[in-house]
Amino acid sequence: MRGHGAMLLFSVLVAGSFSLGSLAAGEIAPAALNAVRFALAGMVIGAAVWATGGMPRTALHAPWRYLILGGLFASYFVLMFEGLKTAPPVSAAAVFTLTPVLSAVAGYGLLRQVTTPRMALALGLGAAGALWVIFRADLAALAAFEVGRGELVYLVGCAAHAIYTPLVRKLNRGERPLVFSLLTLAGGLGVLMIWGWGDLRATDWAALPAIVWITIFYVSIAASAMTFVLLQYAAMRLPSSKVMAYTYLVPSWVILWELALGGAGPPALVLGGVALTVLALVLLLKQG
Repeated sequence: MRGHGAMLLFSVLVAGSFSLGSLAAGEIAPAALNAVRFALAGMVIGAAVWATGGMPRTALHAPWRYLILGGLFASYFVLMFEGLKTAPPVSAAAVFTLTPVLSAVAGYGLLRQVTTPRMALALGLGAAGALWVIFRADLAALAAFEVGRGELVYLVGCAAHAIYTPLVRKLNRGERPLVFSLLTLAGGLGVLMIWGWGDLRATDWAALPAIVWITIFYVSIAASAMTFVLLQYAAMRLPSSKVMAYTYLVPSWVILWELALGGAGPPALVLGGVALTVLALVLLLKQG
C-alpha cells in the first residue's frame, strides 16, 4: 500500500511538470534547464541524506550504475521538454501513459517479470486510450498514423524512462532510496553537464522570464527530488509494470492542472481516451 501511495503522489507531481513545462519549453534549451534542475534537486536530496545518516561508503561501489541510471533519466527529461515545444500538455501526458507497456517489456527482459492476462488487458486499454488522446480523437489521423514531432520525440524519452524502472531494482545493492536517488542525480548531472555545456554557456540567465524560474524550481523540487525518491521507493516494492501503471492518471491530472492555470480543457471526444487510461489503472489495482 505504501508503494501505491507513493506512485499516486508521483502522478500528481509529474502532471504539473507537463503544464508548466509547456509554458517554459520555448524559453530555454532543455539541456540547460535540466542541468540546473538536477543540481537543485541534488542539493535538496543531499541535505536529506546528510540529515538521515549520511552517505555510506558502500554506496559508492560500482559508480557506473549511477551513470547508466542518471543518463537514462536525464535523456527522459531533456526529450520531454524538447517534445513540449510542440506537443500540447494533455497529448504529451498521453504519450507518457505508453510507458507502462514499454516498462512491462523491459521488466520481462531485465527481471523476467511476467505480465498476467489481466495486466495485459489493462495495459492494452491504457495504450488504446493514450493513442486516442495523442491523435486527438481523429480517426483519419489515426488511420494515417499522423503523429506530431513533439509526441515522437517524447516517446523516445519515455522508452528511456521505461528501461530505468526495472534497472533500479536490478542495480540497487541495498542502498536507501534517498542515497540511491542522490547518486543517480549526480550521475545524471554529470551527463547533462557534458551534453548541455554549450547551452548552459549560451543561456542569458538574467533575462529569462519568470515562468522559466517557476518551472525550474517546481521540476527541481516537486517533479525531481520528490518523484525520484517516490519512484525509487515504489520500484523496490512493486513490479515495474505496476509502478508505471500510475502514469495512466497523469492525463487526468494534467487536465486539472491546465484548468487551474487558466487553460482550456480538451475536446469532449478526447476525454473518452482519458477515461480508458483511468479504467486501465483500476484493473491493475484490482489485481492487487
